[in-house]
Amino acid sequence: MRFSFAVLLLLPAATLAQTAPPLSALPPDTLRQPIVLPEAAVTGYGQQLPLRRTAAAVGVVDAAVLERFPQNALTQAVNTLPGVRLEERATASYRLSVRGSTLRSPFGVRNVKVYYQGLPFTEAGGTTPLNLLDPGLIGRLEVIKGPAGSVYGAGTGGAVLLEGRRPQPGLARVQAGFTVGSFGLRRTTAAVEQGTATSYVRAQYARQTLDGYRQNSALRRDVLALDGEWQPAEQHTLALHLLYTDLDYQIPGSLTRTQFEQNPRQARPGTATVPGTVQQRAAYASRTALVGGTHTVRFSERLELASTLYATGSVVHTPFLVDIERNTLLGGGGRVVARYRTALAGRTLRLQAGAESQTGFENSRNYQNRGGTPGPLRYDDEIRTRTGFTFAQADYELPAHLLLTVGASYNRLRYRISRVSDAAARPQGYALRRDFRPQVAPRVALLREFGAGLTVYGSVSTGFSPPTDEEIRPSDGSLNRALQAERGTSYELGARGTLWQQRLTYDLALYDLRQRQTITSFTNEQGVQLFRNAGTTRQRGLEAAVGAWLWQQEAASSRPQAASLGSSTRANATYGLRAWASYAYNHYRFGRYESGGQDFSGNRLTGTAPHTLTTGLDFTHPTGFYLNPTVNHQSRLPLNDANTEYAAGYWTLGTRAGWRRTLGRLGLDVFSGIENATNRRYSLGNDLNAFGGRYFQPAPGRNFYGGVQASWQL
Repeated sequence: MRFSFAVLLLLPAATLAQTAPPLSALPPDTLRQPIVLPEAAVTGYGQQLPLRRTAAAVGVVDAAVLERFPQNALTQAVNTLPGVRLEERATASYRLSVRGSTLRSPFGVRNVKVYYQGLPFTEAGGTTPLNLLDPGLIGRLEVIKGPAGSVYGAGTGGAVLLEGRRPQPGLARVQAGFTVGSFGLRRTTAAVEQGTATSYVRAQYARQTLDGYRQNSALRRDVLALDGEWQPAEQHTLALHLLYTDLDYQIPGSLTRTQFEQNPRQARPGTATVPGTVQQRAAYASRTALVGGTHTVRFSERLELASTLYATGSVVHTPFLVDIERNTLLGGGGRVVARYRTALAGRTLRLQAGAESQTGFENSRNYQNRGGTPGPLRYDDEIRTRTGFTFAQADYELPAHLLLTVGASYNRLRYRISRVSDAAARPQGYALRRDFRPQVAPRVALLREFGAGLTVYGSVSTGFSPPTDEEIRPSDGSLNRALQAERGTSYELGARGTLWQQRLTYDLALYDLRQRQTITSFTNEQGVQLFRNAGTTRQRGLEAAVGAWLWQQEAASSRPQAASLGSSTRANATYGLRAWASYAYNHYRFGRYESGGQDFSGNRLTGTAPHTLTTGLDFTHPTGFYLNPTVNHQSRLPLNDANTEYAAGYWTLGTRAGWRRTLGRLGLDVFSGIENATNRRYSLGNDLNAFGGRYFQPAPGRNFYGGVQASWQL
């Protein structure tokens, strides 16, 4: 995909720039009756509008939400969003589900496009290594639920936009933190940052080690991040980002129901034909570097152009039960987006167009695993991937407080897998070529504001999600030539707003996602995850998020500002008591689905729970004391396509308490907490359709943590 496509898309905008009236003659970029609602601006589909004016289901996790939970993992914070579930199959092995995408994500993040600091973080092959990020790097994240291909390319699950921590203007400080906890948790962080009105620089290092709850589940992760933004000239902004991660964690493996009930802390034991994970030293180790930057040019108040380039490289060493993989990965690409604002028939019209291109190369070698030591070479593959898309979108202000959004993208994907050596069958090697048919992903949305406390919207969007390279070539080195891309159409209605003088905020969404050629996963005897197309699925659901101030007092020196939906504190409140909750109802069913002589049509989708609930309280006191109790619930879910095996539902309770104050130049946060306080035995990140009934990945039992974070203002 060449960036020349973007130039062609931008020609209409350039023409308008010659003929459009000056900005002063344009109508204000608001509706005729200004409405003050408690939402901050979100990126959304690139519009940079307040959440109340975004015609999409967008979940936001800001710094206040992140601070409710321990910083050793992102799971608890992300799971406050209805319709979104982040799980850990093993320590640091994340699996993300957005509206049922768990179905094809036995490990890693798939079917969801992820961006980090504006850089494409999802690899060209479709997999996202979310475990490379230390949770402390994240200052804010957005989750766009449902097909987002009109702006972000392939993926029917949605998109995740991750932002790093950014210092406040005029602030320069150093930070340090230390956390200890159960199961050998040790976490150390250090950061230096400085911000001005037009620039910032931040450097952060984090190291985390863990012995693990289960056998063979230890973790070590070192992360270094450098971020900066400058304005070399008034019309130019340059942002640069560097990320380096050294990651090593063990893989305990899945258990049968009997093993899970007898001893959830054990690793997968061996059988007469397959050794256990301890014997084979099952683990994952990688060193990864990512570097990229964005150059933004503001030609005028109406027109700007943002160009992004990045490159990444990884070395991976992974002993599985049967094989040992040694992979070298190189990737890179870029994204260009032009945004233009003008007037049409006296009303505001916002245009954006652009393109994104990614390429990847992977050399993957599979060796026999002889007790954690590489044996003879089995496969030697070279995998080349090219993907890209062009897109365009228009947002137009209509009469009667309506906002119309129309957008579409044109997507392409190509794989080249060269088998240099196949020791078992064809030592001379051969090649597999997959060119997926180009796809157009359109989206139409309409939004209306009713007074100061209610916004409603509706949208129709389509998306497609081709197989990832790990689905076409799984860890056993086999090649899945028949796997097809899944396609889907989503219908959505939503409402959000405030009640009772903005003391209560709410966000509701109804959706109906219909997919074809849905990709599902299953596990063979060796524990290898394999994939197949499952005909059709229908995924309907309800999502609700609500927050209400039960008691609140404003600081005398604070300026009145609106509250932020999903934030634990109001901008003009220093302390108070706030209750919040998020709930999702999922009615997910297979349509036509036959496999292996069995008919699964009408069954519940594997690995998806019909009910999820997260609720809690945020309490802050003028003395600096705070308390954040949280309750999580997930109902039972099917573990196989036949719906004959289920994982039990569960309730868990956790809380964080501490004291946070600023004493002159010194900032302190002394905290402690407990997770799974009732010591509930449950499985998180289950293996679906697992051979031999090895479905269960036990979650940690009751565990404690505590620590301190300090900062010094320079």
